[in-house]
Amino acid sequence: MLPVAQLFARDVPLLRAPEDTDADLLQVLWCAFDHPDHPRTATYWRSSPAISNSLSNPPDPDALQFPGYLPEPCLLIPEEVTEYPNPLELSTEDQQQLKDAARWRQAGPGWDDAYAAAADEFYRNQLSTSPGWKIGGWTRWSLTDPMPRRCSTCGSDMYPLLTIASLEWGSATTSWIPIEDQATAAPSPYSRPSNPTLLDLARGYDLQLHMCPVSAEHPHLELIQ
Repeated sequence: MLPVAQLFARDVPLLRAPEDTDADLLQVLWCAFDHPDHPRTATYWRSSPAISNSLSNPPDPDALQFPGYLPEPCLLIPEEVTEYPNPLELSTEDQQQLKDAARWRQAGPGWDDAYAAAADEFYRNQLSTSPGWKIGGWTRWSLTDPMPRRCSTCGSDMYPLLTIASLEWGSATTSWIPIEDQATAAPSPYSRPSNPTLLDLARGYDLQLHMCPVSAEHPHLELIQ
């Protein structure tokens, strides 16, 4: 199993542990082979004061199915943002209103008139489901329509825990680039700023882990979108 993410509650206030644990540390690992169509993940909730020994560098894997399954080590700098549900999770009436460019123009200077022919895409790209790695937030429905996500053990509604993203932003979502990174966000032949982890999941999609709120022992859910 390869280490994928290590998150402390002190650094990520929105990190939510299940009710049956007082853990303050989440560790996510995965197998670097498809099971059946993406890496199989494992989540571990731990108490950081109880950890006495740690590795300074993770061991190299013996084998990989794809190079894009080996994360490049990165130091995370969490930033809290506001995002809104995917349009597919909105009512039919709200979805129709999102297509009305006149309403958007009345909303204020944030509107981009380049979206006039498809006003709902402005909402999808600029306001809904922020791109990149994230804790919590809304689900990025793209390959499927919204579906129930319930714990297979107790039937509780599961919550989005962690999104592992192939890219931090795309050509249509550059407005989400942090201001301090915008000057260096343009790709070059030698680097790809939008992909610091060098991951490539299901040819550019994201893997979102959902957790049961009741128990850390209940199986989590993996969702590719």
